[in-house]
Amino acid sequence: MQLAMIQDKIVPLDKLDPVYFDRGMLFGDGVYEVVRSYNGRIFALDEHLQRFAKSLAAIAIEGIDTGEIRRRVLRAFEAAGITEAKIYFHITRGSAARSHTWDAELKPNFFMTVTKLPDNSKDKAGGIAVSTHPDWRWKRCDIKSLNLLPNVLARQDAVRKGCTEAILVDENGLITEGAASAFFAIFDSTVQTVPLTANILPSITRNFVLKAAGNIGLKTLEESITVERAGSADEAFIAVTTQDIIPVVRFDEAVIGDGGAGKHTKELMKEFQKFVK
Repeated sequence: MQLAMIQDKIVPLDKLDPVYFDRGMLFGDGVYEVVRSYNGRIFALDEHLQRFAKSLAAIAIEGIDTGEIRRRVLRAFEAAGITEAKIYFHITRGSAARSHTWDAELKPNFFMTVTKLPDNSKDKAGGIAVSTHPDWRWKRCDIKSLNLLPNVLARQDAVRKGCTEAILVDENGLITEGAASAFFAIFDSTVQTVPLTANILPSITRNFVLKAAGNIGLKTLEESITVERAGSADEAFIAVTTQDIIPVVRFDEAVIGDGGAGKHTKELMKEFQKFVK
């Protein structure tokens, strides 16, 4: 008899719930998105769905109607009734007996949650500490895939060190991005961040930050940053969908600026709010 064991219970294989054969669980074979709402309105949903479609295409999950995904998101958001919400959704290739290859007729699985966003006003006001960690991720980080174990390990290492976020560093000593964020450093009146390549996620929030910088007269520079240079920045911050702009006040052992949110960072935070309103 072919069987499975769940915890200590033996189950005949043909009676097993298909969820246990989801290729997202078995292989990380799927892609995801996270969007948020402000005061009852979802922000940048079009941009997130466009990126989602690109991720689906990149791993050859076909036949997904992003218009239908939009309708599901809106329906779930309305049903939840949460004004400041985090909306997570993913699509996996489907459920099938474990095999590296897949059947072209496999039906994708969809999953979504709508939850309340925690209050991050303390981090915005006082700033956070970050720590560096080797970038162990695969070579296509521009795809927002479910393969997040390197990110998880890096973030857990940061928490163990008393930090909030891990800043990933490649084998050349160059910063790529945060474990779950885009990283920015400010030198004089120039906002610097890493250029988009195959090893960088095209962050939606990153794009709005660069627009905000231009709106308030700051220069922007998309160029690689060494760990040493980042530690000597006048100001630094991370940007992430669920938290917007968060000042960085300590980078490894280096204190950034005067140890508080910098002038330009505060200006960017204020300008960013114009987008969400």
